[in-house]
Formats: sequence, C-alpha cells, structure tokens
Amino acid sequence: MILRLSTSTERLVILAAALVVAGFLAFFSMRVAWATHSAALGTEQGLKLATRLEPDNSDNWFELGRYWQYDLGNSDNEKAIDAYRQALIRDPHSAESYINLATAYESENNIDAARENFRKAKKAYPLSARVSWRVGNFFLRQGEMDDAFTQIRASVEADPSRGAEAFSRCLRVEPNIKTVLDRALPEIPSVYVDVIHDLSGEGRTTEALIVWDRLVALQPKELDLRDVYPLVDALRSKSEITEAARVWQQGVQFAGFANLGDPATSVLWDGGFESGFSNSGYAWFYFPNARGVQILRDLKEKHSGRQSLRLTFDGKSDVNFADVCHSVPVAPLASYEFSAWAQTRELTSDEGLRFRIQSRGGTGAAVLTPEIHGTHPWTRIAIPWTAEGNVHEAQVCIVRLPSDQPDNRIRGAAWVDDVAMAPRSPATDATGIARP
Repeated sequence: MILRLSTSTERLVILAAALVVAGFLAFFSMRVAWATHSAALGTEQGLKLATRLEPDNSDNWFELGRYWQYDLGNSDNEKAIDAYRQALIRDPHSAESYINLATAYESENNIDAARENFRKAKKAYPLSARVSWRVGNFFLRQGEMDDAFTQIRASVEADPSRGAEAFSRCLRVEPNIKTVLDRALPEIPSVYVDVIHDLSGEGRTTEALIVWDRLVALQPKELDLRDVYPLVDALRSKSEITEAARVWQQGVQFAGFANLGDPATSVLWDGGFESGFSNSGYAWFYFPNARGVQILRDLKEKHSGRQSLRLTFDGKSDVNFADVCHSVPVAPLASYEFSAWAQTRELTSDEGLRFRIQSRGGTGAAVLTPEIHGTHPWTRIAIPWTAEGNVHEAQVCIVRLPSDQPDNRIRGAAWVDDVAMAPRSPATDATGIARP
C-alpha cells in the first residue's frame, strides 16, 4: 500500500514521528551498548553502572554478584547475596545464579539457605553435569551421603570425564571402595578406565584391581589396549605378576587381539607381530631405529599370518644389538620351549642373529640360541629354558653380539616371525636350529 500525503503538514507530522522513533531507538541502543561496555570492564563501578543502565538485565546483576563474591580485594558476601537475588527476580530459572547464591550462603554458614538454593539449581537445570556436580559436592561436604552420591552419579552419567575425580572425592568420605562404586559411579567403561589409570599411577593396585574386575564384568567391547597397560605396569612394578598376566590376557581379549595366531599354550603374546601394538605391557618393545638398525613390520615377507618383523643392518658398525625385547610371565621352576622362525638375506659377519632368554629378578645366566647369518630361508630356531625358583618373568630379546673379528661390521637383513614360549612336556627335546 502506498501512503499519499496531500499536504506539507501531514508530511511534517510523519517526519516528526519518524525522528522521535529513531531517537528513541538510538537512545536505548546507546544505553544498551554503554551498559554492555561498562559490564565488560569487570570493575565495581562498571558493573554498578551496568545495573543502573539496564536494571532488568539479570546477567548484569549476576556479574555484579560474582564480583563481590570472588574479588579478593573487595569481597562482600552480603552484597553478593543481594545481587544474586536481584538476578533471580529477573530470571528465576537461572541455575548458575542459584548455585552462586547457595555458595555464598554456605560461606556464611547459612547451611539451610544454601541447601534450599542448591536444590533450586538442580530443579532449574536437572540435566546439567556441572549443576549436579556442584550440588553433589555440597551434600558431600555436609555428610549427607545419599543425596551426595545420587547427584554425583548423575553428574558422571552426564559427563563421564568427571568419573576419576568423583571417585577420588567420594573415597575421602566413604573408605569402602565397593560402596563408592555401587552408589556414586555409573557402570560406564570409560569411567572405570579413568579410575584405574589414577589408582595405577598412585601404585594402589589392590583398589585398581577391584575396579578392573567391575570393568571386566561389563564385558566392554571397544576397550583400547592402551587402557590396560597402566595397571599391568603398576602390577609388574610391585611384582604382582600373576595378576598382571591376568589383566593383560583379559585386556587383549576385550581389545580384539585374542586371536593373533599364537600357539594356544604359548605364554609370549603376539609372537607373529600381528597386533601392531608395541612398547607397553606384555607386548614387544622396540623403536623403528636403534643403533643403526632399522626395525619395521614387513607385509611382504612372513612365515605365517599377515606380517613379520624385519631388521635391516646398515653396515656401519660392529653393532652390539639387543633392542627388540618382550617380557613374558612364567611360572617358577617351570620348563619351556622357546621357538621362533627367522630368515636372513646377505647378513654379513660371523655374528648374526640370535635370541636371548633370561630371567627377570633371577641370578641365572642368560640362554642364547645359535646365531644365524648369511642367506637362509625361513628357519626354525628352538631351545629349552627353565625358570628359577623365584622367577615370575622372563625377557626374550632379539640380539646380535659383537664379533671377535676386527672391524667386522654387519650389513644385510633378517626377518623374525612366530616367536613362542610354550611349557615343555617331559618328552620335549628341541635344541639348536632345526631346518624345515
């Protein structure tokens, strides 16, 4: 519709009305902008001015309350409480205002008012992990354990990353770990994993095993093997080898590495280098380059499975090499047959590839397999080994000893696959190199 103005008076009236509206809008826009600028200063004067310019803005009152509550040089709980009340008059659904008001009341030792406002915060935002956390911690401080555990559990359910801290805080007031697990933590695998990591790092293996068994009961389907080794390493550092081996076996099953082609009786895990996992727990330890030797998994050359481990010597030194190792849980006084398959190609010098088996914590000498060098197809190497009476772990390493010949540098390549360590029957008599 087109408005037609027939007289100059009508046009002047319309213009005047437009100017009034524009001025009104400009005034309020400038006031809002000024209030926003003043609040952003974060000073007492700026926040007070913001509440005067925009008295109906609950955020300005909330920020003024925070200033008086937390500013170290100007803290005043009474003023903070009044400011939060003003904020809640304007926004009665603000969980953050209730939380801060409750905290201010608690600092004044007005526990009843604090409790009332913590409950109002929970009602205002029942699904918030942060609100449940703050409310739960208030009840924890008051010793009201039923409410505390309920709220903390709700917080962890909404945000599982809070699990380890929740466990630690609850355990300070409730020393029974099973009670804390039952009442304060939801049955979420990642929560248990985080708790186990913290306990393992502190060397609290007894408690960590209780949590681990809870995790096992959940039958987690997507456990990362890296989640297992902190507990395994903590147990090993305390010589709790039986439990370390159990945790590792359960962990590799949940991580999807239970069927790597190892012999059923072998106590050495991933002898075929199939998992791609290394440098923790009961896995192989090695790095891609060590002492001039390149160490890589090889998909083209293998005795079985998908790949083998290739070691390439650069020919620059008479290297003393023992940088591919594996810790193996064993039984004291038990006899084992160690076996492996190796292939070499133009591996020079009179000292080639060997395997070394030795006790961890024992006094017996290490056992070495015969060396293999030159060029050979896949060849089985085997040797018996018996654990000492006080030994619960052995270490298996791929080694190359220095040559007795002067300047006998080693060059060439070797492949290793299907390493195993199985209990021996009385009839077993496998020693030395047995060629296929």
